[in-house]
Amino acid sequence: MEQHGPLKGLVVADFSQLAQGPWATQMLGDMGADIIKIEPVKGDWMRHYSYGNLYPEGESISFISFNRNKKSIALDLKSDEGKKIAKDIIAKADILLENFRPGVMERLGLGYEDMKTLNPKLVYCSSSGYGASGPYLKRPGQDLLAQSISGAPYLNGQKGGLPVVTAVGQADLLTSLFIVQSVLAAIYSRSVTGKGQKIEANLLSSAVGFHIQEITAFLLKGSNPERSASGIPNPWLGAPYGLYNTSDGYIAIGMNSVQRLAQVIGLDKYDSEAYKSNNIIDNRDDIRNDFNTVFKTKTTSEWLELLLAEDIWCSQVNSFKEMVEDPQIKHNDMILEYEHPKVGTIKTTGFPVKFSDTPQKIEKPAPLLNQHAEEILKQYCGYSDLEVQSFLNKT
Repeated sequence: MEQHGPLKGLVVADFSQLAQGPWATQMLGDMGADIIKIEPVKGDWMRHYSYGNLYPEGESISFISFNRNKKSIALDLKSDEGKKIAKDIIAKADILLENFRPGVMERLGLGYEDMKTLNPKLVYCSSSGYGASGPYLKRPGQDLLAQSISGAPYLNGQKGGLPVVTAVGQADLLTSLFIVQSVLAAIYSRSVTGKGQKIEANLLSSAVGFHIQEITAFLLKGSNPERSASGIPNPWLGAPYGLYNTSDGYIAIGMNSVQRLAQVIGLDKYDSEAYKSNNIIDNRDDIRNDFNTVFKTKTTSEWLELLLAEDIWCSQVNSFKEMVEDPQIKHNDMILEYEHPKVGTIKTTGFPVKFSDTPQKIEKPAPLLNQHAEEILKQYCGYSDLEVQSFLNKT
């Protein structure tokens, strides 16, 4: 099958499981790379876990979300044959990605020092919870834990309430993005030097790095910002920023002059030069509560028509149901569908980045476990039909 996308020709040996590794390799696969997903005999951990306990036809919706455009082979990496097959694939790979606990790949004989001898051009990326060394080396690394250690939850929620972690796996998915940009940077470096290299990523550093502005502001101020009591969603920002109730839903109000917004919605109390700022901290909760009272008097659509005509920074607050019908979402082709061999039609997110000359395409659904063993063994390991059958009989 012809590959599409700008990374056509790159081969990725993907040993990763769960979210941050698989989403990174899915993005590489979406851009045309050939992703060889090397799974344990029982499969990626995510095959046995799913958001909302959703298992259409027995397949995890979480696994399906992160594993399109890949081929699967199931290997026992503790067996001699499993290690040999893995090494045959790695020998022909451009990129290797793994997110075992630090030291596991080395104990299997598949660590970077060994693999760079096997394949000097290999870009080898390891991803962990907290890093490859240090006092947290033996701690379990997971998104919630990394977010919590990063300090970020103290930016969310209301004054006096619990810190709030994001519902999306922020540390996981940020690490995915950092992995993609880093391995592609290393591929470019290889094109200049002819040599591969090792890359290390981790959830905690990703979460901290993502909050560069918030942490830099803290380092200047020297104390934690105080969260809003009325629900302004960023403790560093003041009125009128935030979400407000309307008569039939919600409206988002961005960085606008309090005075200008007051003029447009008819709140005379704040129509003075004293409220010209777009970021009033001192009495932000009182201001927000007063604005909220006014916003409740009209529907979201009525407010948008009025506010957008006056160049006020605002938007509707979509539910998922509303988002998938949003005209801009449709225009951007951000909801796609493809056929899965067991589940049938899968609807999922599209490609966030577009390429003019090498457009992406969903070539393959998330693979069934070991689905591509025959193809992989013949293409990467030189197996005969008899050897393939022998392998399949053992899995």
